[in-house]
Amino acid sequence: MSVNRHLPHVLVLPEDDANRQLANGFLLDPYLSTWKIQVLEEAGGWIEVLDRFVSDHIAAMNRYADRYMVLLIDFDAREERRQAAMGKIPETLRERVFILGTWTEPEDLKRAGLGTYEAIGKLMAQDCREQTSTTWGHDLLRHNTKEIDRLRDRVCPILFPAD
Repeated sequence: MSVNRHLPHVLVLPEDDANRQLANGFLLDPYLSTWKIQVLEEAGGWIEVLDRFVSDHIAAMNRYADRYMVLLIDFDAREERRQAAMGKIPETLRERVFILGTWTEPEDLKRAGLGTYEAIGKLMAQDCREQTSTTWGHDLLRHNTKEIDRLRDRVCPILFPAD
């Protein structure tokens, strides 16, 4: 499904198929405005996510002020990865781009017993909607805390509007 680019919306650019499945699980939350979010095709690696963001999305984000992006990457247990990724994002767009992902790789979330990728994604959405940290507080996800706080402030009102 495609979003209306003239209204507030979110694009999710996943690194790989596992991250795409997590994002698709997020879409399963029954309270989510699914017409305001689109999961894009996986990029094929965290560097490719950044390259694709730079080549395909910066100009469009400059054109559409209500567009937000989530770059969904594996951190591969590297603390510097978020800063390296943020360095590719123009200063003017940093408030609308969020870099999230598993500390190691999504497969470790499954091995930790959190369920299928889609079930985990749905739990992530529930945490965002309910302002909780049940799933996002897991050892493999809690490094995202500051990004999740920013996301909750800016994106959750778009995806989970209070009616």
